[in-house]
Amino acid sequence: MTDTALRLADVATVETPIGPFTTIVDTDGAVLASGWTGDPTTLTGLVHTTLRPTALRQRDSLGAVTKAVIDYHAGDLTAIDAIAVRQRSGEFLVHAWEVLRKVPAGEPVTYTEFAGLSGRPAATRAAANACARNSAALFVPCHRVLRIGGALGGFRWGLEAKAWLLAHES
Repeated sequence: MTDTALRLADVATVETPIGPFTTIVDTDGAVLASGWTGDPTTLTGLVHTTLRPTALRQRDSLGAVTKAVIDYHAGDLTAIDAIAVRQRSGEFLVHAWEVLRKVPAGEPVTYTEFAGLSGRPAATRAAANACARNSAALFVPCHRVLRIGGALGGFRWGLEAKAWLLAHES
């Protein structure tokens, strides 16, 4: 694939209790990026350069992906679990994102605990970096990671959204 090759992805936005939620999926339906925004261009820059779409095709629905977003926000907290996600980075970040997908709803962990679960107990900053660089919000539930003592920490989509998600899951 050359730099000028077309890399098409599909995008859809749905309304949720905490605002519009947009998902970008690869041609096979794997989530490349997602978050609480109505503007897909805020998401494309989060996608690794080797996966980043050069063109987006607007859809009303992304099938199972859109259904999972709607069902999750309506109370089915496991609806997002089976959705494929595609993110690329270094070995630790990819592993950490896989670990995040296994943190159960309603059972948030601290950044220190997340680092331990990821196999690097001393790498709290690296664990926090995995959350910060996650392009597939909700599907890779970085909102389930808190500071020691229960403080929310950061969240790309705002602390009000993170607080809503945690309350929704508790």
